[in-house]
Amino acid sequence: MMASSATASVTDAKRKHVGLVALLSAGFILTGFPTIIAGPILPTFISRWNLTDSQAGLFFTVQFAASLAAVWITTGLTAWRGYRPGLVIGYVLTGVGLALLNAQTHGVALVAVALYGMGYGLVVPPTNLAGAEAGGAGVVSLLNFAWGIGAVACAPLLSVSLRHHSLTTFLWTLAAAAIALAVAFVFAALPERHRDLSASAKSSSNSSIPSVRITVIVAAIFFLYVGSEAGIGGWAAEDAKRLAGHATELTTMSPLFFYAGLMVGRGLASLLLPRVGSFRFIVTAFVLSILGIAVIITARSTHVAIAGFAIAGLGCATIYPIYISWFSHWYGPAARRLGGVVFSMASLGGSAMPWLVGFVSTRANSLPIGFLVPLAGILVMAGCVAVLRKRGLQML
Repeated sequence: MMASSATASVTDAKRKHVGLVALLSAGFILTGFPTIIAGPILPTFISRWNLTDSQAGLFFTVQFAASLAAVWITTGLTAWRGYRPGLVIGYVLTGVGLALLNAQTHGVALVAVALYGMGYGLVVPPTNLAGAEAGGAGVVSLLNFAWGIGAVACAPLLSVSLRHHSLTTFLWTLAAAAIALAVAFVFAALPERHRDLSASAKSSSNSSIPSVRITVIVAAIFFLYVGSEAGIGGWAAEDAKRLAGHATELTTMSPLFFYAGLMVGRGLASLLLPRVGSFRFIVTAFVLSILGIAVIITARSTHVAIAGFAIAGLGCATIYPIYISWFSHWYGPAARRLGGVVFSMASLGGSAMPWLVGFVSTRANSLPIGFLVPLAGILVMAGCVAVLRKRGLQML
């Protein structure tokens, strides 16, 4: 009787984990849409309000600045009340922001971006942490793959909605899905929040934390990666439109090729990383990213630029997951306490660098010149990784 009872308990736990992972994955598929939607919709907004590149870049700044604030909020909420409040409130804000995005005024559209930016910042940390508790690194990889599905699907679905003059319907459908997810997470069986580490565990973990100088470099690579990724993907549609001379279905969908590269690269990485090793993999990733951006900068046709976006996406695919695995390995139990710093720096990079692409583009009167910003970001990251390796940190 006791054996059968224990078996039933394990089976119930597995079912709960499967249901939770499915719900978290559905949430991350939806999250992929608002994360990148500013990029493919940007040409529409530029035309609607006659924006300069600097003004257009504010959409990215507002989105990721709101996300940065929300990361700190959700860190406090998680410590106080567990994962549920961040997930529920985050998806409600995401839904409201998406519903308001197709506004007739520039100001309301910026408010909408701020709302779903806060939603993104609220849901990403608890989703990753809850996934890690439910099934470890494999589940986290699955969740990031699910995010890629939403990011890849966004541009073509947005293009169809624009062609059929149904953008509002498309955004309201996404908003309804976000509200449904918020309701689902009210009742979801989420992992219990961790208790604070004991004093002895804290002291032992503190002794193993890398130095402040190393931590600054680690924070910098998260800042540079997310900023570079957002800078490339966010300006893809506008770059393709300018090369073509006007907006077409292909130019609107050009971010798809960048995010498809991300998704395919992350799928391949799960198979190849154990054989190749993360350091060799990240060196290859840097080379592909630099090559892709160089193609984008020198492209004279839409098709060549799109090829560059695909190459850059393939290169960027594995950088962030590798950083996360290194961070967890280097900091051990302290990674939970320092996770807010990492997510905050990532959001800050996403806020600053896409705007900087637009600023440089406006000053140089050339969007390809603006792409020198993410190129510089990748090069500096490569230098930071070389420094970390020289300092003796183990590159798994």
